[in-house]
Amino acid sequence: MISFQHSLSSHMLSSLVLIICLSFLVFSLFFFFQNLKSLKKSPRPPGPRGLPIIGNLHQLDSSSLYLQLWQLSKKYSPIFSLQLGLRPAIVISSPKLAKEVMKDHDLECCERPKLLSQQKMSYNGSDLAFSPYNNYWKEIRKICVVHIFSSKRVSCFSSIRQFEVKQMIEKISRHASCSEVTNLNEVLTSLTSTIICRIALGRRYEEEGTETSMLHELLQELEVLLGTFFVSDFIPFMGWIDRLRGLEARVERNFRELDKFYQEVIDEHMDSDSNAPEEEDIVDILLRLKNQHSLSIDLTTDNIKAVIMNILLGATDTTAVTTVWVMTELMKNPRVMKKVQEEIRSLSGRKAFIEEDEVQNFSYLRAVIKETLRLHLPAPLLIPRETSKKCVIGGYEIPAKTFIYVNAWAIHRDPVAWKDPEEFIPERFLNSKIDLHGQHFEFIPFGAGRKMCPGLHMGFATLDIILANLLNFFDWELPAGMKKEDIDTEVLPGITQRKKNHLCVLAKFHLLRNKGRGRQVNGNAYANGNEHASDAKKDSTLTRCAIHNSELLAYHMPTLVHQFNPSIPIEKAVTPPTSWYTHPSFFHRVFYRG
Repeated sequence: MISFQHSLSSHMLSSLVLIICLSFLVFSLFFFFQNLKSLKKSPRPPGPRGLPIIGNLHQLDSSSLYLQLWQLSKKYSPIFSLQLGLRPAIVISSPKLAKEVMKDHDLECCERPKLLSQQKMSYNGSDLAFSPYNNYWKEIRKICVVHIFSSKRVSCFSSIRQFEVKQMIEKISRHASCSEVTNLNEVLTSLTSTIICRIALGRRYEEEGTETSMLHELLQELEVLLGTFFVSDFIPFMGWIDRLRGLEARVERNFRELDKFYQEVIDEHMDSDSNAPEEEDIVDILLRLKNQHSLSIDLTTDNIKAVIMNILLGATDTTAVTTVWVMTELMKNPRVMKKVQEEIRSLSGRKAFIEEDEVQNFSYLRAVIKETLRLHLPAPLLIPRETSKKCVIGGYEIPAKTFIYVNAWAIHRDPVAWKDPEEFIPERFLNSKIDLHGQHFEFIPFGAGRKMCPGLHMGFATLDIILANLLNFFDWELPAGMKKEDIDTEVLPGITQRKKNHLCVLAKFHLLRNKGRGRQVNGNAYANGNEHASDAKKDSTLTRCAIHNSELLAYHMPTLVHQFNPSIPIEKAVTPPTSWYTHPSFFHRVFYRG
């Protein structure tokens, strides 16, 4: 009897599973034939043929999606269609079609598709990047543009940027003084993370090594998850595949840990005394607006967390990644490196540190940055869009709820729009009206239209001062045995085009040959007229530190004092009067121990 009951229950379970599977199949076929009907009514753009139910999903790799779509655009046309599971999609790969999407039909094409990871991490679209186009988005964008990214507010954070860039120069100087290789990926990620944490959260996490490492890891995991294909986004009833792959658990874990971090930051600000308006960080600003109840929406704690996520992810990644790519291209192109350094050093008046307001004079540096963004834009596919209603693009009727990928990476390499598109030629931007504010659709590194990134001013304020001082303060070489041809341009998976293999280089102090005050031997500086200079190479106790003028020496003095006497902290080291620096006995004491 027991055996019979067990057999019966097993049979019923098998039947139930079979019924569920058949229901899924009928459901899938219904959607498939519905789709087929719509295809007969209005022809879609050409594209690769897919399989029933899954469409073209099996043909795509999210880690190199922009490259795959570029190859497909060359095979089919600058506008082609894909079937992503049950969701139709089109891919745009030319400036003319990008203009149709982001200007002519911007209103119909500015929605964001609801994707699992983006919705979860943005607190159901409560942020700026992934929010649907509605009144909430308009208000949160207004808050960001007026209160966070305005020129006045960006200027308020100038002292933070300058202090942290000087700290970075000190760090690289210690590498240069010992001829150590500098890992620019690590240095720049740490720098931009520290700057944005101070600007947004009011504190730096660098001293708390474990906490900093944890935050970097969480943000990197967040970036990977935001760029990952989830089956449930395209075939809802097959979401169990995401669970089997462990993706849902990863999203939940990353969200929970980041949410805890955001909450701790908010609690710290609520417990602390209010800062003066000019000393507010971004969390202070958002909490003040929340408490004033003067907005057309009621800001919630989750809304603030979502905006924090956007700022931490966008500002840290974009600036660090772009700076690394600029330095990568300059190392691969010595001619351009020499030209941009000559411009910076001649126009800056040979100053040791370049201020933010001086960078605007460096037209060739600006051209170098633009050319880097053309070839290595931070997000090659921008952020996917979705049509809110049917519209005509490229002569095809595109139905509502259609995914739109704008392949900016392909557009930036369009041979019709660009001469020698694969070559790094900054001169193409000199005396050119093409800018990156979304008005020239052959160059859209930060998008265009209503959903264009509003934080450009803050991002470039940081990017400019970092690059100007890196290129002014140091000369750069590759490690021994490495040639410029060995520098690769492979990227990691994720929504940001992050360099896969770190850029490791040697920094050399730049010696200004000014009025015969110094000369350079094997990358190290010596004082002319010093009776001991001729024996410098023989002295094993020589401090390997290059100093190009009295202003630079004054800048480095705290570090030198600390090196000679480690018991004296850098911040307490006394800087001697400038007049001392030209005295021969002083140079003797600087370069020799004892």
